[in-house]
Amino acid sequence: MKESQESLNFIEHIIEEDLANGFPKEKLRFRFPPEPNGYLHIGHAASICLNFGLGEKYKAPVNLRFDDTNPAKEEQEYVDAIKNDIAWLGFKWANECYASDYFQQLYDWAVGLIKAGKAYVDQQSSEEIAAQKGTPTSPGTDSPFRNRPIGESLDLFERMKNGEFPAGSYVLRAKVDMSSPNMHMRDPILYRVIHAHHHRTGSDWCVYPMYDWAHGESDYIEQVSHSLCTLEFKAHRELYDWYLDQIWDPKLLRPKQREFARRNLSYTVMSKRKLLELVQKNIVASWDDPRMPTISGLRRRGYTPTAIRKFSDLAGIAKRDNVTDVSLLEFCIREDLNKTATRVMAVLNPVKLVITNYPEGQSEILHLENNPEEPNSGTHEVPFSRELYIEREDFKEDGGKNFFRLSLGNEVRLKSAYIIKAESVVKDDAGNIQEIHGTYDPDSRSGSGTAASERKVKGTLHWVSIAHAIKAVVREYDRLFLDEAPDAHEDRSFLEFVNPNSLNVIKEAYLEPYLSHATMADKFQFQRLGYFTLDPDSKEGQLVFNKTVGLKDTWAKQSSKTPIQNQSNSKTAAQPQGQRKALNEIQQIGKKLTNLSGDKLETAIKSIKEFSQEVTYEELEPLFNTAAKKVGTRIAVMLALGVLLEKGQAKTQAITDFIESGKADENEILKTEAGKLI
Repeated sequence: MKESQESLNFIEHIIEEDLANGFPKEKLRFRFPPEPNGYLHIGHAASICLNFGLGEKYKAPVNLRFDDTNPAKEEQEYVDAIKNDIAWLGFKWANECYASDYFQQLYDWAVGLIKAGKAYVDQQSSEEIAAQKGTPTSPGTDSPFRNRPIGESLDLFERMKNGEFPAGSYVLRAKVDMSSPNMHMRDPILYRVIHAHHHRTGSDWCVYPMYDWAHGESDYIEQVSHSLCTLEFKAHRELYDWYLDQIWDPKLLRPKQREFARRNLSYTVMSKRKLLELVQKNIVASWDDPRMPTISGLRRRGYTPTAIRKFSDLAGIAKRDNVTDVSLLEFCIREDLNKTATRVMAVLNPVKLVITNYPEGQSEILHLENNPEEPNSGTHEVPFSRELYIEREDFKEDGGKNFFRLSLGNEVRLKSAYIIKAESVVKDDAGNIQEIHGTYDPDSRSGSGTAASERKVKGTLHWVSIAHAIKAVVREYDRLFLDEAPDAHEDRSFLEFVNPNSLNVIKEAYLEPYLSHATMADKFQFQRLGYFTLDPDSKEGQLVFNKTVGLKDTWAKQSSKTPIQNQSNSKTAAQPQGQRKALNEIQQIGKKLTNLSGDKLETAIKSIKEFSQEVTYEELEPLFNTAAKKVGTRIAVMLALGVLLEKGQAKTQAITDFIESGKADENEILKTEAGKLI
């Protein structure tokens, strides 16, 4: 291989190993399979960059496949938005596919399962089916319809397809293993009845495949070599393979499912359901509100494809779920815009500055460097005159020795212009400063080469000429949530942590006239204020600018120039500010355990065991004394203790006492898990 092994992520290692074992490189094929039930967000960008990045690396085709199996939640609007987002990120798909393209084939295969005695029609309620599935520690019980005659199931399934039954009355279940330790294998549902208009097939179908059935079979139809999913599908892999076993032709390629950690971001929610709730409750204006973590929201805020792809690269591909600090994303956009954004001047909170010794009625054209980071970026013209606006906070009558901006009797330089001195102020009856009067040094113009122009002063201020300035609306955005994990609180809604000051609208900002020709493709640095971009709400004579990000991180100090994300499989990277320790994750999951059942409970238990790999006994032991009423936490601690014992932890008296207390508890799961540790 041309690249060192250290430079590969674990997914690339899997592919390289397959190639080394004889898998033909020309048969590599990937896919990105979004469900069109919402807008894509920054978490999806990780999967987009992974799949399409692999396509670019190995020169392999990547399909864009919409898993449109639930017409009740899917819309053409979302399909169009997803395509737009992927194209904007700079990726091209080989084929545009839809699970609905395969509805007939999926149906025919399901009929084949019935005929083979491997599927049956069940008419129990969803609650009855869930109860019969048992728990992760106890087997399920057979449905009374599990041995329904094949002919009867075939007839009922066809009638389901023909729309003869109401939604929820019948389902088609695969006949697998009700005693399997994997809850997903306990006779999973293949089809359900839904009476809703489908965005592509209209009313042609009244039965729709479940995701697990459509997913792997669609991969097989498209001959996808590596089906990459997020970690919650790891427990589904056994079912993925079982379904393929029923239809696989050895002459054709068999897809391989592998899992990676989803991208979680601090101070953000990633659930499409919760993002939709923000829109529906008018907490944000739309899916593309610049405070949203959606790709369209980030685009509207001024983020670039380069920054998002760089973020995905730096955050990496992990094997275990973790939280990436939002400051890494902000770092990436600052780094990109610093290289590309045009420097301009804008005053958001103005106070009038009158240069009393500048001739009345006169103005001149100065030149402002477009971007000091790009030598060939050129300059643009900026008008200068006797009356200017500067930022109100840039002036104090008596600034003291540590105030390096403008104050009475002190000098500052106006950016790309002259050195000025404040002489006096004009106040209203309430004592508020209305005007600052000062003088300028005519020989101090920047770049003129005079001795005065080389004179050093401590402060440089941005400004605009009042006579030439254009008015604009400026929207300053902050983080939408005040808590770094707003949806991790068991007893509180994520909406309780919404930042009431996440949007500040400045209705009359004053900008240099160069910005009158701005387009939405342009990116600007408002000198000393941050990076800004034009908003689509702009219209003739009424420009609207969105703040993308400030010039520096005002939430937390960066420990290094590049705040590299700590991947769970890295032992050397520094712990990022937004990532909670594994023990905290175990506690958070534990709080919810007693409210979970079925697949969700199984997934939670698996997550606890995975996080337990990173926990030490010294961290865990203090939790042995958790109150008995917090049984969910005690279960989580017992599960973590089991992992430590498997890794060689010696039994102490404290461990023995904790296990014995678990065996005596009334909770069946805690009692069972404690019994395993004797």
